Amino acid sequence: MGKKSSLKDIFSKKLRENRRKKGLTQEKLAEIVGISTHYLAMLETARNFPTSDTLERISSALEIPVYELFITDPSPREELEQLRQSILDNMDHVYQTTAKNLEKVVAVAIEKVLKEQYEDNKPK
Repeated sequence: MGKKSSLKDIFSKKLRENRRKKGLTQEKLAEIVGISTHYLAMLETARNFPTSDTLERISSALEIPVYELFITDPSPREELEQLRQSILDNMDHVYQTTAKNLEKVVAVAIEKVLKEQYEDNKPK
């Protein structure tokens, strides 16, 4: 798997994505939020991180909850890896369950055979 993104990296990517989705330029969003365009550019390139007050004003201007600026969408590769791991985990569970059940069946069969042999060989 690739390198994990830092909170700053995730925030900067989501900020840029949401600003573009909203059809805003850096200048317009900076004006609405009450920050400089330079500061917004620093946020969008992960060179700076906003205060909680600035975060709230950004999310308000973008009309999204603050948490959406920190949620990452898994890449198709990550989704496939998660699916692969889930399948392997399920296969392991099925194997373990089957092995336990098989052990019980074999133990019962051996016990039955031994009991029959004892009964057949028991002095009369």
